[in-house]
Amino acid sequence: MNYWLMKSEPLVYSIADLQRQSETIWDGVRNYQARNYLRQMLPGDLAFFYHSNTNPPGIVGLMRVVKTGIADPTQFEPKSKYFDPKSSPESPRWQTVVVEFVETFDHPISLSTLREKFTPEELMVVRPGNRLSVIPVPEVVAMKIQGMKTFNWAEM
Repeated sequence: MNYWLMKSEPLVYSIADLQRQSETIWDGVRNYQARNYLRQMLPGDLAFFYHSNTNPPGIVGLMRVVKTGIADPTQFEPKSKYFDPKSSPESPRWQTVVVEFVETFDHPISLSTLREKFTPEELMVVRPGNRLSVIPVPEVVAMKIQGMKTFNWAEM
């Protein structure tokens, strides 16, 4: 099993939205490196749900990859902001996955807490300038994050 961190702005799609829907297609990724990480995912992989562009940003829950190798349908929709005129159903540029809700953390783990606990070499999300919306998380780091999820880091 592999571990990932996947970002979404809570006003666009939040962990509460995923919980309500149970599962969703993770569409709209338009960065080639992030797309390549989506291509590496396997059913059963776990992903930390990270709320970005909020105060404070951080990990708010966990989801599981349930289906992989899906052509992102938004690339074919001319009215979508993710439309790609160079992509075709026969040769799609953008792939994605379906994820399902696993849990919401009792207490979010903020980016500042992640920076205190992990180096940029251990966890890419703490690297200055990192803007990827999908990143791998090493298993040892994933286990440490899992151990942090019930502690209220905001009270420190």
